[in-house]
Amino acid sequence: MGRWWFPAAARITGAYAAFSIVWIFVGDRLANSAAPGGAQRLTIEDTKGLLFVALSSLLIYVLVGQSEAHRRRSAREQQAAYDETLMGWAAALDVRDHSTAAHTARVTDLTEQLARSLGIEGRELVRIRRGATLHDIGKMGVPDEILRKDGPLTDAEWVLMRQHPDLAVQFLSGVNYLRDALDIPWCHHEKWDGTGYPRGLVGTDIPLAARIFAVIDVYDAVTSDRPYRRALPHADVMALVHDGRDTHFDPEVVDAFERLMETTPALRRVNPLPL
Repeated sequence: MGRWWFPAAARITGAYAAFSIVWIFVGDRLANSAAPGGAQRLTIEDTKGLLFVALSSLLIYVLVGQSEAHRRRSAREQQAAYDETLMGWAAALDVRDHSTAAHTARVTDLTEQLARSLGIEGRELVRIRRGATLHDIGKMGVPDEILRKDGPLTDAEWVLMRQHPDLAVQFLSGVNYLRDALDIPWCHHEKWDGTGYPRGLVGTDIPLAARIFAVIDVYDAVTSDRPYRRALPHADVMALVHDGRDTHFDPEVVDAFERLMETTPALRRVNPLPL
C-alpha cells in the first residue's frame, strides 16, 4: 500500500484502541449499573476517554510506523548490498570465463522479464533473480585451462566441466539466504527430455526457475560472439529455440518467450557487440 501504511503499527494501534474503547464503555456501564438509578448515556468522562484513546492511538501509530519504516529501509539497504555483492562475483566469473562483462546482467534481467510474464512475483522472483545472477558460480571450481579453452573440450574435460552445477550446490548451500536460489545454478543444464546434466531430470521434475533460465541462457549465448564462432541474428536464434521445444526446453516456457519477444521488441539482441 502507500508509504504511510504500516501493518505492524496498524495491528498494535488497533489492539490498543479496541481494548481501550471496550474498557471505557464496559467499565462505565458496570459502574453505572451498580449505582442506584445510574444513567446509561455517553458521559463527559466517556468522551474525554475516547478523545484520549484517539490521540494516543495516533501517537502509537506514528512511533511504531517510524520504527517499521526504519526496518524496511534497513532491509532494502541490506538487500541491495547482497545483490551488489552477487553481481560482483558474477562479473568476476564472466571475465574469467571469456564472457562479456554484461552477460550475467543481461541473462538476469531477461530471465526476470520472462518470469514476470508467467505470473511469477514476490519472493519467488527474488529467488529467480539471485539464481540467474549466480547461474555459473560453480565454474569457479573448474580449472582455467578448461574454462578458457578456445577449442572443443575433450571427453575428460567435459567430465570436469559438467561438475560445475554440483560445485554450485557445494558453494552456496552453506549460505542461508542463497539456499532457496539454488534451482538455477544446479539445474539450468537439465533438458526437458531428460538428456541434460547433472541429474538427468525430465519434464516438470526440473524446477520452473531452471526451465525459464535455460531458454534465456541459450538465447543470450547464441546471440553473442565467441572466440570460436560469430553471433547469430535474433530471428535465427528464435528458430533454434523453437526447434528445442519438447526436447531441450519446456514448450510452455518457449511459447511464453516467443510472446515476450513478439510484444517487447526492445528485449531482442539485434546487434550484439563483439567480444
